[in-house]
Amino acid sequence: MEILRVVITGAVGSGKTTFIRNISEIDVVDTDKRATDETSEIKLRTTVALDFGRLTIAPNQSLHLYGTPGQERFEFMWEILIKKANAYILLVDAHRPESLRYSRRILNFMKRQTQIPMLIGVTHTDCEEAWEINDIALALGVVKEDTTIMKVNANDKNSVFIMLLKLVEKLAESYQYS
Repeated sequence: MEILRVVITGAVGSGKTTFIRNISEIDVVDTDKRATDETSEIKLRTTVALDFGRLTIAPNQSLHLYGTPGQERFEFMWEILIKKANAYILLVDAHRPESLRYSRRILNFMKRQTQIPMLIGVTHTDCEEAWEINDIALALGVVKEDTTIMKVNANDKNSVFIMLLKLVEKLAESYQYS
Protein backbone atom coordinates (compact mmCIF):
# COMPACT_ATOMS: atom_id res chain seq x y z
CA MET A 1 0.00 0.00 0.00
CA GLU A 2 1.29 3.47 -0.89
CA ILE A 3 1.10 5.87 2.03
CA LEU A 4 1.14 9.61 1.47
CA ARG A 5 2.06 11.51 4.62
CA VAL A 6 0.34 14.88 5.03
CA VAL A 7 1.12 17.28 7.86
CA ILE A 8 -1.65 19.60 9.02
CA THR A 9 -0.10 22.57 10.80
CA GLY A 10 -1.13 25.99 12.07
CA ALA A 11 -1.50 28.16 15.14
CA VAL A 12 -3.56 27.23 18.19
CA GLY A 13 -7.26 27.16 17.37
CA SER A 14 -6.85 27.11 13.58
CA GLY A 15 -8.77 23.81 13.29
CA LYS A 16 -6.07 21.15 12.85
CA THR A 17 -7.56 18.50 15.15
CA THR A 18 -11.10 19.18 13.91
CA PHE A 19 -9.91 18.95 10.28
CA ILE A 20 -8.39 15.51 10.89
CA ARG A 21 -11.30 14.24 13.03
CA ASN A 22 -13.85 15.15 10.38
CA ILE A 23 -12.18 13.22 7.56
CA SER A 24 -10.39 10.30 9.23
CA GLU A 25 -11.84 6.85 8.64
CA ILE A 26 -10.29 5.62 11.89
CA ASP A 27 -10.61 6.94 15.41
CA VAL A 28 -8.11 9.76 15.58
CA VAL A 29 -5.10 9.21 17.78
CA ASP A 30 -4.63 12.43 19.67
CA THR A 31 -2.57 13.84 22.48
CA ASP A 32 -5.05 16.46 23.64
CA LYS A 33 -4.58 17.70 27.17
CA ARG A 34 -6.28 20.38 29.24
CA ALA A 35 -4.94 23.80 28.27
CA THR A 36 -3.14 25.40 31.19
CA ASP A 37 -1.69 28.56 29.65
CA GLU A 38 -3.07 31.41 27.49
CA THR A 39 -4.45 28.74 25.16
CA SER A 40 -7.23 28.17 27.72
CA GLU A 41 -8.67 31.55 26.67
CA ILE A 42 -9.30 30.07 23.21
CA LYS A 43 -10.17 26.43 24.01
CA LEU A 44 -10.27 23.90 26.85
CA ARG A 45 -8.03 21.21 25.34
CA THR A 46 -4.96 21.42 23.12
CA THR A 47 -2.69 19.07 21.20
CA VAL A 48 0.66 18.53 22.93
CA ALA A 49 2.41 16.12 20.53
CA LEU A 50 0.37 15.18 17.45
CA ASP A 51 -2.92 14.02 16.00
CA PHE A 52 -3.08 11.08 13.61
CA GLY A 53 -5.82 10.05 11.20
CA ARG A 54 -6.08 8.04 8.00
CA LEU A 55 -8.08 8.31 4.80
CA THR A 56 -8.07 5.69 2.03
CA ILE A 57 -8.16 7.46 -1.35
CA ALA A 58 -7.68 4.47 -3.68
CA PRO A 59 -7.58 0.67 -3.28
CA ASN A 60 -3.81 0.75 -2.66
CA GLN A 61 -3.33 4.33 -1.49
CA SER A 62 -4.05 6.18 1.71
CA LEU A 63 -3.33 9.52 3.30
CA HIS A 64 -1.83 9.53 6.76
CA LEU A 65 -2.73 12.84 8.38
CA TYR A 66 -0.45 14.21 11.09
CA GLY A 67 -1.57 17.27 13.04
CA THR A 68 1.07 19.40 14.71
CA PRO A 69 0.64 21.12 18.05
CA GLY A 70 -0.04 24.84 17.72
CA GLN A 71 1.67 26.04 20.88
CA GLU A 72 5.13 27.55 20.71
CA ARG A 73 6.53 25.28 23.42
CA PHE A 74 5.82 22.21 21.25
CA GLU A 75 7.47 23.55 18.09
CA PHE A 76 10.06 20.75 18.15
CA MET A 77 7.30 18.48 16.83
CA TRP A 78 7.17 20.45 13.55
CA GLU A 79 10.61 19.21 12.55
CA ILE A 80 9.85 15.64 13.58
CA LEU A 81 6.56 15.49 11.66
CA ILE A 82 7.66 17.27 8.47
CA LYS A 83 10.75 15.07 7.92
CA LYS A 84 8.98 12.27 6.06
CA ALA A 85 5.97 14.25 4.84
CA ASN A 86 4.92 14.23 1.20
CA ALA A 87 2.89 17.44 1.55
CA TYR A 88 1.48 19.82 4.14
CA ILE A 89 -1.42 22.14 4.79
CA LEU A 90 -1.11 25.32 6.84
CA LEU A 91 -4.43 26.23 8.47
CA VAL A 92 -4.87 29.92 9.23
CA ASP A 93 -7.63 31.32 11.45
CA ALA A 94 -9.22 34.25 9.56
CA HIS A 95 -10.81 35.89 12.58
CA ARG A 96 -7.77 36.01 14.86
CA PRO A 97 -5.30 38.31 13.11
CA GLU A 98 -3.03 38.16 16.16
CA SER A 99 -2.16 34.59 15.13
CA LEU A 100 -1.02 35.59 11.61
CA ARG A 101 2.55 36.44 12.64
CA TYR A 102 2.89 33.00 14.21
CA SER A 103 1.32 31.37 11.13
CA ARG A 104 3.90 33.15 8.98
CA ARG A 105 6.63 31.80 11.25
CA ILE A 106 5.30 28.25 10.82
CA LEU A 107 5.13 28.70 7.05
CA ASN A 108 8.70 30.02 6.86
CA PHE A 109 9.94 27.14 9.02
CA MET A 110 8.26 24.57 6.78
CA LYS A 111 9.63 26.17 3.62
CA ARG A 112 13.16 26.05 5.07
CA GLN A 113 12.78 22.38 5.99
CA THR A 114 11.31 21.04 2.76
CA GLN A 115 10.21 21.81 -0.79
CA ILE A 116 7.08 19.64 -0.93
CA PRO A 117 3.60 20.53 -2.19
CA MET A 118 1.55 22.63 0.21
CA LEU A 119 -1.72 24.49 0.53
CA ILE A 120 -2.95 27.20 2.85
CA GLY A 121 -6.43 26.67 4.25
CA VAL A 122 -8.24 29.66 5.72
CA THR A 123 -10.62 28.66 8.50
CA HIS A 124 -13.26 30.58 10.47
CA THR A 125 -14.11 32.73 7.45
CA ASP A 126 -17.75 32.87 8.57
CA CYS A 127 -16.83 34.59 11.84
CA GLU A 128 -17.39 38.26 12.50
CA GLU A 129 -14.29 40.35 11.72
CA ALA A 130 -12.73 37.57 9.59
CA TRP A 131 -10.00 38.82 7.29
CA GLU A 132 -10.25 38.43 3.54
CA ILE A 133 -7.99 35.90 1.82
CA ASN A 134 -6.06 38.65 0.00
CA ASP A 135 -5.22 40.32 3.32
CA ILE A 136 -4.19 37.00 4.86
CA ALA A 137 -1.92 36.25 1.89
CA LEU A 138 -0.30 39.66 2.34
CA ALA A 139 0.19 39.07 6.09
CA LEU A 140 1.75 35.67 5.38
CA GLY A 141 4.03 37.14 2.73
CA VAL A 142 2.81 34.83 -0.03
CA VAL A 143 1.91 35.61 -3.60
CA LYS A 144 -1.54 34.19 -4.36
CA GLU A 145 -0.54 33.26 -7.89
CA ASP A 146 2.30 31.08 -6.55
CA THR A 147 0.50 29.54 -3.57
CA THR A 148 -2.91 27.88 -3.38
CA ILE A 149 -4.92 29.58 -0.66
CA MET A 150 -8.49 28.47 -0.15
CA LYS A 151 -11.28 28.65 2.39
CA VAL A 152 -11.91 25.47 4.33
CA ASN A 153 -14.44 24.68 7.03
CA ALA A 154 -12.73 22.17 9.33
CA ASN A 155 -16.17 21.21 10.71
CA ASP A 156 -17.45 20.20 7.27
CA LYS A 157 -16.27 16.83 5.95
CA ASN A 158 -16.95 17.84 2.33
CA SER A 159 -14.92 21.04 2.67
CA VAL A 160 -12.00 19.10 4.19
CA PHE A 161 -12.28 16.49 1.43
CA ILE A 162 -12.14 19.17 -1.29
CA MET A 163 -8.98 20.61 0.26
CA LEU A 164 -7.32 17.19 0.47
CA LEU A 165 -8.34 16.45 -3.11
CA LYS A 166 -6.64 19.68 -4.22
CA LEU A 167 -3.52 18.66 -2.29
CA VAL A 168 -3.49 15.19 -3.89
CA GLU A 169 -3.73 16.90 -7.31
CA LYS A 170 -0.69 19.03 -6.42
CA LEU A 171 1.13 15.89 -5.29
CA ALA A 172 0.34 14.15 -8.57
CA GLU A 173 1.64 17.18 -10.49
CA SER A 174 4.86 17.20 -8.50
CA TYR A 175 5.45 13.47 -9.14
CA GLN A 176 4.77 14.04 -12.83
CA TYR A 177 7.53 16.67 -13.06
CA SER A 178 10.12 15.03 -10.82
